Amino acid sequence: MEKEKLFGKTLAELESIIKELGLPKFTAKQIANWLYQKDIDSIEGMSNLSKKARKLLTEKYTFGLIPSSNVQASVDGTKKYLYPTSNKHFVEAAYIPDKDRATLCISTQVGCKMGCVFCMTGKQGFQANLTAGEIINQIRSLPERDKLTNIVYMGMGEPFDNLNELMNSLEILTADYGMQMSPRRITVSSIGIVPAMKHFIENSDVHLAISLHDPFAENRKEMMPIEKTHPIKKIIEELKSYDFGRQRRISFEYILFKGINDSPIHVKELTKLLAGIKCRINLIRFHAIPDTPMIGSSDETILEFQRLLKSKGIITTIRASRGQDIYAACGLLSTKKAEDLT
Repeated sequence: MEKEKLFGKTLAELESIIKELGLPKFTAKQIANWLYQKDIDSIEGMSNLSKKARKLLTEKYTFGLIPSSNVQASVDGTKKYLYPTSNKHFVEAAYIPDKDRATLCISTQVGCKMGCVFCMTGKQGFQANLTAGEIINQIRSLPERDKLTNIVYMGMGEPFDNLNELMNSLEILTADYGMQMSPRRITVSSIGIVPAMKHFIENSDVHLAISLHDPFAENRKEMMPIEKTHPIKKIIEELKSYDFGRQRRISFEYILFKGINDSPIHVKELTKLLAGIKCRINLIRFHAIPDTPMIGSSDETILEFQRLLKSKGIITTIRASRGQDIYAACGLLSTKKAEDLT
């Protein structure tokens, strides 16, 4: 029988394990320190634990780190890592260095069940949820982890569709007992599942990005089936009910499609929809995927769209396309090929 992994356990979960094994309560914090703040990869390496504690732990548990099985490098410096998960599945993470900033885009699910028509992960379908350990393993097992400045949950899967493991991973990343990252360096991106979004907002301090893509409900529904059950107007209404303060950022992701959502009418509707909420809009170029007739807007149209939004007082940025040649850019992550080979 496969042993359970310690990596990815919260302090409360470690305390439960220690209690079950009959070890002193302080042992849980010692283990957490080794798991999340030291550069070791085995229970035997936890040198301040007693031999008895290490023996008891080794009988039931493994440390739990999983190295990447493949890496691809882009001409622009982006790297895409393939990580094995349980049950012979795989996920991808994209490492994006940029001057004095280095961002890792991580996944929360194998595939995705949301079915957005512009996304390769959505076309792959859903295979499995990741555990908290498998989520943060993408960070801990990254060769460049010491260079990381930012983490974005914008890889494969819908984070709010895996809420419990998402929240546990965020706790471990930001807690004093964990990896001690500032919440201001972390962003979770979601298409907007309202009950989960509310829980996330009330129980974490990290930034939130909502995939908007069209302010008109009927048009958004054609691209994003989630609009049927969690309308963008309801999402915005909920967001307006919170006081996020100065330190927490709310942003909206907006992929521009030629002749679909890139007109001045869309700017006008966006302005109306977002009135009263302090936020920014990130404009994203569409990266073509198979069996999707949509075409990305031209650079000229994107720049004009940005200018119009800025003229309405909305902070608007254009996200640089990175790693497109290795299919690591927004919307291109997929492990279908790897899944098919197993």
